[in-house]
Amino acid sequence: MTTITEDDVDQYLREHPQFLATWLLENADDDTLRVVARKFKQDALSQFTHQNGQAGKSMPAVEEKESTGSLSEDSMTIEPNEDRNLQTYRTFSKVGRNSITSMIFRKYLDGDRTRRSSVKKDLDDLKRMSEEELFMELIRDIASELDVNVLCHKILQNVSILTNSDRGSLFLVRGSRDNKYLVSKLFDVTESSTLEQSIHTEANEIIVPFGVGIAGNVALSREPINIKDVYADPRFNQEVDKKTGYRTHSILSMPIVNFEGEVIGVAQIINKISGNHEFSKQDEDLFRKYLTFCGIGITNAQLFEMSVNEFKRNQLLLHLARGMFEEQSNLEKLVQKIMLDAQDLLKCERCSVYLLDDSFQRDIMSYTSRFLNRLSSYSRTGNLVVAMQDPSNQFRQAGKGDNTSEPLRKVEDVHFSQAFELYAGKMKVLTPAEFQNSKAAFIAKITLVAAETLNIEDLTRYGGFVGHHVPEDNGFSAKSVLCMPIHNSDRTIIGVTQLINKVNGQPFDENDEHIIEAFSIFTGLGIHNCQMYENACQLMAKQSVALEVLSYHATASKEEAERIMVERIPASEDYKLYRYDFDDKLMSDDDTIKATIRMFLDANLISQFKVPYETMCRWVCTVKKNYRPVTYHNWRHAFNVCQTMFTMLYTGDLRPKFDAVEVFALMAACLCHDLDHRGTNNAFQVKVASPLAMLYSTSVLEHHHFDHCIMIINSEGNNIFQSFPPEEYRRAIKILEHAILSTDLALYFKKRGDFKSLVENGEREFLEENKKDLLKAMMMTACDVAAITKPWKIQKEIAQLVTAEFFEQGDIEKTQLGEKPIPMMDREKKDELPKMQVDFIDFICAPVYELFAKVSESLKPLNDGCQENRQHWKDMSNTMQLKTDVQKEDTHSGEKPKEDEARSEPSQQNCETYKTQPEPQDTALTSKHDQKTKEHVNAHSVGNDFKTTIYSNAHVVPHIQADVKSESKCKKTSKHVETRKSSKSSKSHFCSIS
Repeated sequence: MTTITEDDVDQYLREHPQFLATWLLENADDDTLRVVARKFKQDALSQFTHQNGQAGKSMPAVEEKESTGSLSEDSMTIEPNEDRNLQTYRTFSKVGRNSITSMIFRKYLDGDRTRRSSVKKDLDDLKRMSEEELFMELIRDIASELDVNVLCHKILQNVSILTNSDRGSLFLVRGSRDNKYLVSKLFDVTESSTLEQSIHTEANEIIVPFGVGIAGNVALSREPINIKDVYADPRFNQEVDKKTGYRTHSILSMPIVNFEGEVIGVAQIINKISGNHEFSKQDEDLFRKYLTFCGIGITNAQLFEMSVNEFKRNQLLLHLARGMFEEQSNLEKLVQKIMLDAQDLLKCERCSVYLLDDSFQRDIMSYTSRFLNRLSSYSRTGNLVVAMQDPSNQFRQAGKGDNTSEPLRKVEDVHFSQAFELYAGKMKVLTPAEFQNSKAAFIAKITLVAAETLNIEDLTRYGGFVGHHVPEDNGFSAKSVLCMPIHNSDRTIIGVTQLINKVNGQPFDENDEHIIEAFSIFTGLGIHNCQMYENACQLMAKQSVALEVLSYHATASKEEAERIMVERIPASEDYKLYRYDFDDKLMSDDDTIKATIRMFLDANLISQFKVPYETMCRWVCTVKKNYRPVTYHNWRHAFNVCQTMFTMLYTGDLRPKFDAVEVFALMAACLCHDLDHRGTNNAFQVKVASPLAMLYSTSVLEHHHFDHCIMIINSEGNNIFQSFPPEEYRRAIKILEHAILSTDLALYFKKRGDFKSLVENGEREFLEENKKDLLKAMMMTACDVAAITKPWKIQKEIAQLVTAEFFEQGDIEKTQLGEKPIPMMDREKKDELPKMQVDFIDFICAPVYELFAKVSESLKPLNDGCQENRQHWKDMSNTMQLKTDVQKEDTHSGEKPKEDEARSEPSQQNCETYKTQPEPQDTALTSKHDQKTKEHVNAHSVGNDFKTTIYSNAHVVPHIQADVKSESKCKKTSKHVETRKSSKSSKSHFCSIS
């Protein structure tokens, strides 16, 4: 073995200067660190004065920060031109004052319980000090000590020096506030004894109740006891001397109190070495003064130890929380993890968790059931307020009775559904027979009845079993028990955590109660989340079943598709599918399906993409089936939008601008753009906080239409894109989504300006992808509001349907929500609707058709039709305004308007164009289609929210019919009627509908 010389050590330290600092920090005691720091400071000051004293410079400020207990990178940094002594002093000045703080903290956290020996004082140096200097030196010795054991050892040694006593002992207070007792921390500490020799552990500590023996009486009375002859005092236990062979002559015992005056320990010194072994009054005074500072030191050390323990507990609780969120799928695994952590946290022999019947699951399922019942009640009662109201408040109110009905009054009323036990490292799931009749389960039931923590220090003296036959737990002897109820987030008790027998044999104390209380909060959250997860899985499974059932019933049957397949599909000319003035009024529902298939056939999409004909037929039938029978936004409207798209593509010469995938997706989007429409707009959905509004933040209905479209495509036998390659399939779905969302007029307003700039700057090809997307979005809007371009006779009939649907929503807002609807939906504002109709055309419809007329001459008929209908609505508005003005004049002149007389003299010649009654041949529908035609008179345009606004004036047609006929000179007078419009206010009005 190589011998290491001092020169070797010296050379190594010179080559590694930081090693010494690190070693001293981790191993040296406080005194050594202070001496080293002081030495380097003196050397640094001397050398600095020698070098800079003549120049009048002052020494650089040395920053003395509180120690962190470790040398950080900053503290170890050496300035290149700095004196070495000053460098070293800087290092030790940062750690010398309170270096033990974080070191002990770190060691405690790392589980390192090795104790540092107390430094023995030089008695000769101490004897040369004055009493005051000696007192202060001994106080400094304990001031920075935070290890309770080292501190207590120092206290006894220093007291022996102060009082010249032979040995001493120190007891600390333990137990609850109502059951305090003393435990020997250090016993028979002499001048030469080490900490390890004197310290008492839990295995050999002496327990002294308050009021028993000398130390117990001092703790109880808080007064010192000075016994000059202990054998003459009955409180002294002579057996101790007999066992140890030591002769005790005198004892001075004094309480140690904290800043609140509470006794936290008792210190006693034995046998004064000099004289007659008796302690004088002066010894008492010194002892009392010194213990005053010792009380502060012990309190600080105990607080430090508590902070270390609290930190460890918090780490365990955080570990528990992480574990709970990691394990949510299995309740048994979660409870096992909880019990393992509880056992490790509180050091107990056995841990159990008892869970009540699954009331939580019943509550959550009941809540869900009530919510769904409220939603379904709308279709039965029409009471939308009740249907859409958040049922959580009613649930919470009803929950007073639903959760627990009445508090449990008897132990017999408690029934556990599950119980888990952890003992000797093994977890066991108890059977009902085991956990319903055991003593431990009975205590858990008592805890539930009391609904508070139950701490039984000695089970043999517990009186809770009186009057009950409780069998003993086989093979296990319970001494102390701590039970805590487990609450969920609603503060409902869902179970009990039970701990039995601390490993050290002591009963559970208040600190344990606080720990288990915090632990039970995490336990409740974990079990609650796990049950939530299990319930969510069940609800998801039920949802999957419900979707499967709904998908089956919402999907057209195979027989229906086969029936369409075998029937002849008429040519496009038979249906006039290529015409802008297309009218579906006389078509049956089957005809609309056949016409839809014909459009896809003529577009060559079925053959090009190899779509099975059965799939195509079934998809069209399914889409039709998923439109609700609302007044306007129904299958007929979707069919007409698709026909307009087909016409714009082929008659309007826009087909060359798109590839086949885009054409297929656009036509499919037109058919699906209003799927499952409820007859109300986006603003209404948000206002009533409907499930759709909670599901989607913007474009509520449009997102729902797209999702419904995807659901149909994903259902069996309805995937019209099934033959698409993956890349084309994703592209088709993306185009489909973009097209359907573009029917939200809020998005139309944002995009219209860009489209206008392109067209006015001569763009006609739209080759770039972003330009083509803009064109597709504008085409969707043009198709959606295309009813305004139809011949006046068709347009006014459609307007009646839109108006009826709008008024239905307005009626709901007035009668059930108690709100006044906007004028467009208010029956009381019907006289203002022709003017608002004109405004709507000016700001919604006309701009887009004017732009398309510039894009292609073949699209000009759309703009022409829009302008013609605008004139009709404007004439109606002028007529209504004229009538209002006449009525006002008659009212001012005191004459009563002669409406009946005016209506009896209509001028057919001048007002022929204002006839509002359809021609006899138009209304003479065949008996076969009469009823269906009345129900499905085509809804051509305008769409969700503001887009339907344009037709909400239709009810004025029959209303003003007689008035129009009575005005024989309406055209002539209409020239002089002043029409007032504000483009800004009108646009804002229509936008408010969304």
